[in-house]
Amino acid sequence: VQFVESGGGLVQPGGSLRLSCEASGFTFSSRDMSWYRQVPGKERELVAWITWSGGTTTYADSVKGRFTISRLNGKNTLYLQMNSVKPEGTAVYYCNFPSVQATWGQGTQVTVSS
Repeated sequence: VQFVESGGGLVQPGGSLRLSCEASGFTFSSRDMSWYRQVPGKERELVAWITWSGGTTTYADSVKGRFTISRLNGKNTLYLQMNSVKPEGTAVYYCNFPSVQATWGQGTQVTVSS
């Protein structure tokens, strides 16, 4: 199992960013997926969850209404559209399974700052 996250960068407060996660080594279309984020010195936080079909999504209260998780099963790719970003959203973002996690990828750094 391998996850490769990309799309991070520096964004101003109120701006938008789209993260991508390319997955391999398993049947992507049959697994629920999640985005997580981690700030140095703090525990990794689950941000969003999407079922294998994409039919159901769940979000942490801190991002509800601003972030959208989606997936393209034909491309084994998971996305996180981040809108109206806030400085407290600065973190390294990762994708993984929502329950028993596999080995973590390198993540992608998102920095929200003016």
